[in-house]
Amino acid sequence: MARRRRRGLLGQLARSSRIGLVFVVVISGLWYWQEGDVRDRLSWMGVPEWQWNDWRSWNRVLRNDGFLVGWSDVRGEALWVGYVLNRVDSPRSQPRPDRFEPDWRSLWPIGSDDYTHSGYDRGHLAPNYAMSVVHGRDAQLASFLMTNITPQRPKLNRQLWQRLEEAVIDDFVPRFGRVWVVTGPVFDDQLLHRVGFTQVPVGFYKILVVPGQTPRALAFLMPQDVSGNEPLARFLVTVDEIEAHTGLDFFPQLPDSIERQMEGYVETAGWGLEAVSTRPGRYQ
Repeated sequence: MARRRRRGLLGQLARSSRIGLVFVVVISGLWYWQEGDVRDRLSWMGVPEWQWNDWRSWNRVLRNDGFLVGWSDVRGEALWVGYVLNRVDSPRSQPRPDRFEPDWRSLWPIGSDDYTHSGYDRGHLAPNYAMSVVHGRDAQLASFLMTNITPQRPKLNRQLWQRLEEAVIDDFVPRFGRVWVVTGPVFDDQLLHRVGFTQVPVGFYKILVVPGQTPRALAFLMPQDVSGNEPLARFLVTVDEIEAHTGLDFFPQLPDSIERQMEGYVETAGWGLEAVSTRPGRYQ
């Protein structure tokens, strides 16, 4: 009798396990489908893909209101951040948050205090102002998570990089109506050069894309050691060059014929870059 009860109990457990497994598979599939839909709305032609032959470019996608993060547990920071900016008729930013917050999704306990007396600013990848104006308060607050922050030298963060961010939201977005952005750091081989748990980049890239029948792209690569007052145009590069530096494949769903043209050449026609290249920044 006891043996029959044990067999009956084991049978119930087996059936429950199968039901539980089916439930997990279904829920996971629905989650992946929903996440894929969100990624499509926050990225153009697919999220950047990492190269399988370089473990340092491995990353996992973190979703926030308004932007996606390609997070590297190896580097302790984002390898890329992607978002879209739309024209806003009456831009109005919410008050700037007064603190940076840790992100529980990070493998490492990365905090704002890591940067104190380090010589590096807490540099945003998804910009505070643009997130607030275009995507709202929740996106702005998410931009103050430490997974969106990177070590930037003050003259880059407060001057040259700031000027580029201003040109994007104040000039390029109103000109085209919508601009897709992918931005992130570039590293050297000094894996242990860190602020806290975060590896210090040697430079930063920003890729701007305006979709269309013939999509256009504008890409910048800026080193950390700038004076801050250089013309933005000095740092123009091709998307191919940024891919070579990062080990990432940007816009992987783009047809090859369009990819070769858009990623292999620097083409500034139509952007109005001349008007903003040497313009002083808002905080200079």
